[in-house]
Amino acid sequence: MSFFSQLFSNHILWTSIFACFLAQFIKIFTGKEKRFELSRIFMSGGMPSSHSSFVTCLSTLVGIYRGFDSIEFAICTVFALIVMYDASGVRRAVGKQAAILNKIVQDLQHKKHIEHETLKELVGHTPKEVICGAILGVIIGILMS
Repeated sequence: MSFFSQLFSNHILWTSIFACFLAQFIKIFTGKEKRFELSRIFMSGGMPSSHSSFVTCLSTLVGIYRGFDSIEFAICTVFALIVMYDASGVRRAVGKQAAILNKIVQDLQHKKHIEHETLKELVGHTPKEVICGAILGVIIGILMS
């Protein structure tokens, strides 16, 4: 089998990618303003976490196909936990720092005519967003197995 044939027939990969895109699609309906925002489909952060959906779907499918006691499942699960920790911890902290820096920039702009680019504040996820993304990934993995 050729590389591309194998790649395009990888059910676990494409189902995991689908879970990621589904989470991104759901975000257009779950913004803070509770209104339809098509631009949110391209943004990081928000409900649900597409990172969590992606990696939990992968782990679920590997567990189903290779066994929940397999080395492959263990590797995917460790990988998923690291990604979800990063999404809710490190990236969330970066978002909070961006909010503070944006406030400083706004304060400077009111006193002086200095232009600064504002930073993207919606970078990380709340624990609730990560959990919802993880649940979505598991559900997609089970339904599509």
